[in-house]
Amino acid sequence: MLSICDRQGRFGRREFLTIGSLGLGGLTLPGLFATRALGAPANRLVRDRAIVFLFMQGGPTQFETFDPKMTAPVEIRSTTGEVATSLPGITFGGTFPKLARLADRLTIVRSFQTGDSKHDVKPIVSKESANASLGAIYARVAGAMHPQTGMPTSAALYPHSILADSSRPPMGFGSLVDPGPLGGGYAPFVPGVSGEMQEAMRLNLPRQRLDDRRALLAQLDRLSRRLAATGAFEGVDKFYEQAFQTILGGVADAFDLSDEDPRIVARYDTSGLVHPASINTRWSNYQRYIDHGQSLGKLMLLARRLCEAGCGFVTVSTNFVWDSHADKNNAGVQENMDYVGSPFDHAVSTFLEDVESRGLSDKIMLVCCGEMGRTPRINARGGRDHWGNLAPLIMAGGGLPRGKVIGQSTRSGGEPLTEPVTIRHLTATLMRSVFDIGKLRLVRDIPPEVMRAITEGEPIPGLS
Repeated sequence: MLSICDRQGRFGRREFLTIGSLGLGGLTLPGLFATRALGAPANRLVRDRAIVFLFMQGGPTQFETFDPKMTAPVEIRSTTGEVATSLPGITFGGTFPKLARLADRLTIVRSFQTGDSKHDVKPIVSKESANASLGAIYARVAGAMHPQTGMPTSAALYPHSILADSSRPPMGFGSLVDPGPLGGGYAPFVPGVSGEMQEAMRLNLPRQRLDDRRALLAQLDRLSRRLAATGAFEGVDKFYEQAFQTILGGVADAFDLSDEDPRIVARYDTSGLVHPASINTRWSNYQRYIDHGQSLGKLMLLARRLCEAGCGFVTVSTNFVWDSHADKNNAGVQENMDYVGSPFDHAVSTFLEDVESRGLSDKIMLVCCGEMGRTPRINARGGRDHWGNLAPLIMAGGGLPRGKVIGQSTRSGGEPLTEPVTIRHLTATLMRSVFDIGKLRLVRDIPPEVMRAITEGEPIPGLS
């Protein structure tokens, strides 16, 4: 908690700021700034770009998403049919009409393979990223806090960032925020409806003063001007000053959608696309299907806001909703797409249009994929099982070519027909988008495992 007062109610140089534990390894907020500033090279290494990685956890089907294979036998081709895109000869699965109209803004990779069929959190965390999340890798180079705004440079958004009663990320398959060998100081920040950061950024003032919002804002404005005019920060540790300015500067506002234009919030909203009553309660994933529909649009809006506020790597996941075995836990592939397809189509297309309208398409790169794909043949129950030899991948923005289809799959949709695109290719593409690799190679204090993760791979072939 933050308290802005001393024992006499004045604002002295020593006692005007008291910040309690954030619950992050026992650090206070100034201590967190100080710790995370250590080892962070100058921002000359960091390009003016951000990445939003929408992780389709559970393993999305390539057939019902971006490679329908409608000329293949019925047991192979998309169960949701196909829809023509804005690219001649290219179709998407039938639940993606909005994205199909925007295909000329996308890079579509049809030869991507993740290498195995395990439920885990690759490619966000893999051996190609030194077993640390890509967000942690980003923070290790960029610094974990934006030097001007105080915004965490890496964040991970889940349904509980929007919905208080939503399900939590699944356990046992790895963590999207794992900092690996880098240490907890570089782990992506995870906001929640009742999260630590929101609590830590509240002003601990008497209730009657909180009740009068206008008076509170006026008081904070007077305080800020008074501190600046009197030189109250002179002699105060720079990290205490940064902590104070972070609170007054409104970093927390970036996480508050009530500060957004209501018309924009309504555009992103996916909560009415799949009614909870239409979801079969027999599936153990029932609540996650609901959370996906209720939260995905607003999570994408929140991701855009964080990027604008200085966050350089945002991971978005609606938890484990893309599995489609048709077993006791998960719906079959066609029913699964009924639950997850329309919210995804709406949220991602709205994000692309919004970013474009704001002139941010070259500044924000969107990546959408999961940890694997699905089997070419539908099983006897109407589901598709795990498949590591081919997986869907789309990307947009951040300087990527528009309307480009990279690679081809075999007729069965189970293997790359052309050169495979791997996790190493994807990791290298992302790292080269946000970092100046030539300058980075000259920096000596980057851990070798981080340097290898960033510099050793080659970008996706055919992107230029």
